[in-house]
Amino acid sequence: MFNTILFPIDHSREAREAAKTVANLAKTYHSRLIILSVVEPVKEGEISSPSHEFMTSPTAVSQLLLEAQTLFEQQGIKAEVLEKQGVPSFTICDVADETDADLIIMGSRGLGLTEQGVSESVANRVINLSPCPVLIVP
Repeated sequence: MFNTILFPIDHSREAREAAKTVANLAKTYHSRLIILSVVEPVKEGEISSPSHEFMTSPTAVSQLLLEAQTLFEQQGIKAEVLEKQGVPSFTICDVADETDADLIIMGSRGLGLTEQGVSESVANRVINLSPCPVLIVP
């Protein structure tokens, strides 16, 4: 049913919580698991929070992906990792399309909640743009 699961992660508590659901479904369906993290471009003159700065650092994102891959491997799940650059919501949907993902699983809020609120969050944009079903874990 879910041959390929895409799991976009950031450094948020919600992403860590979603990992439990990802592990459960990947084991149940013997799915190919792709862990994705998106390095966000730094906009000139933009004031960002420390959590946003984390996702603009390729070194920090690479370390995050390595830790996530290790976590899944400890549970007997082979996971591929992808690091991309771009706008998270669009990049997640592009990768889902490129990898023929059957399901995207992601945390409900993560670091992508904007000043405009939930309607402009990464999760909400992915729901609206995704080429496949999206499971949002609170």
